[in-house]
Amino acid sequence: MRILYFANFREKMGLSEEIIILPSNVSNVRLLVEWLSARNELSSTLFTDHELIRVAVNQEIVEFDTEINSDDEVAFFPPMTGG
Repeated sequence: MRILYFANFREKMGLSEEIIILPSNVSNVRLLVEWLSARNELSSTLFTDHELIRVAVNQEIVEFDTEINSDDEVAFFPPMTGG
Protein backbone atom coordinates (compact mmCIF):
# COMPACT_ATOMS: atom_id res chain seq x y z
CA MET A 1 0.00 0.00 0.00
CA ARG A 2 1.21 3.49 -0.80
CA ILE A 3 0.65 6.05 1.95
CA LEU A 4 0.97 9.77 1.25
CA TYR A 5 1.42 12.43 3.93
CA PHE A 6 0.54 16.09 3.43
CA ALA A 7 0.99 19.31 5.44
CA ASN A 8 1.63 18.68 9.16
CA PHE A 9 1.68 14.91 8.62
CA ARG A 10 4.54 15.27 6.13
CA GLU A 11 6.41 17.75 8.33
CA LYS A 12 6.18 15.66 11.50
CA MET A 13 6.74 12.27 9.86
CA GLY A 14 9.68 13.64 7.91
CA LEU A 15 8.52 12.00 4.71
CA SER A 16 5.93 12.58 2.03
CA GLU A 17 5.15 8.95 1.29
CA GLU A 18 5.92 5.38 2.20
CA ILE A 19 5.11 1.91 0.98
CA ILE A 20 3.81 -0.53 3.58
CA ILE A 21 2.74 -4.13 3.60
CA LEU A 22 -0.84 -3.95 4.79
CA PRO A 23 -1.40 -6.30 7.74
CA SER A 24 -4.13 -8.86 7.06
CA ASN A 25 -6.19 -7.64 10.03
CA VAL A 26 -6.35 -4.05 8.68
CA SER A 27 -9.42 -3.86 6.46
CA ASN A 28 -10.60 -0.25 6.74
CA VAL A 29 -9.30 3.27 7.28
CA ARG A 30 -9.98 3.25 11.04
CA LEU A 31 -7.93 0.08 11.51
CA LEU A 32 -5.15 1.53 9.36
CA VAL A 33 -5.05 4.67 11.51
CA GLU A 34 -4.94 2.52 14.66
CA TRP A 35 -2.14 0.40 13.20
CA LEU A 36 -0.15 3.47 12.13
CA SER A 37 -0.59 5.12 15.53
CA ALA A 38 0.75 2.01 17.29
CA ARG A 39 4.03 2.07 15.35
CA ASN A 40 5.75 4.70 17.50
CA GLU A 41 5.15 7.66 19.81
CA LEU A 42 5.25 10.24 17.01
CA SER A 43 2.66 8.36 14.98
CA SER A 44 0.54 7.95 18.08
CA THR A 45 0.50 11.71 18.57
CA LEU A 46 -0.33 12.45 14.92
CA PHE A 47 -3.13 9.93 14.57
CA THR A 48 -4.84 10.29 17.97
CA ASP A 49 -7.52 12.89 17.20
CA HIS A 50 -9.64 11.61 14.33
CA GLU A 51 -11.32 15.02 14.03
CA LEU A 52 -7.98 16.42 12.84
CA ILE A 53 -7.43 13.80 10.15
CA ARG A 54 -8.81 13.73 6.64
CA VAL A 55 -8.24 10.68 4.50
CA ALA A 56 -8.40 10.01 0.79
CA VAL A 57 -8.32 6.55 -0.74
CA ASN A 58 -7.34 6.49 -4.39
CA GLN A 59 -7.77 10.28 -4.53
CA GLU A 60 -11.32 10.26 -3.11
CA ILE A 61 -12.07 11.68 0.35
CA VAL A 62 -13.53 8.91 2.50
CA GLU A 63 -14.81 8.14 5.99
CA PHE A 64 -13.02 6.00 8.56
CA ASP A 65 -15.24 2.98 7.91
CA THR A 66 -14.17 2.80 4.24
CA GLU A 67 -12.68 -0.55 3.29
CA ILE A 68 -9.12 -0.60 1.97
CA ASN A 69 -6.96 -3.05 0.03
CA SER A 70 -3.24 -3.59 -0.27
CA ASP A 71 -3.10 -1.99 -3.72
CA ASP A 72 -4.78 1.27 -2.60
CA GLU A 73 -3.19 4.68 -2.26
CA VAL A 74 -4.12 6.32 1.05
CA ALA A 75 -3.44 9.99 1.76
CA PHE A 76 -3.53 11.74 5.13
CA PHE A 77 -3.98 15.49 5.51
CA PRO A 78 -5.47 17.98 7.99
CA PRO A 79 -9.01 19.35 7.67
CA MET A 80 -9.28 21.98 4.98
CA THR A 81 -10.57 25.43 5.74
CA GLY A 82 -12.06 27.92 3.40
CA GLY A 83 -12.70 31.56 3.46
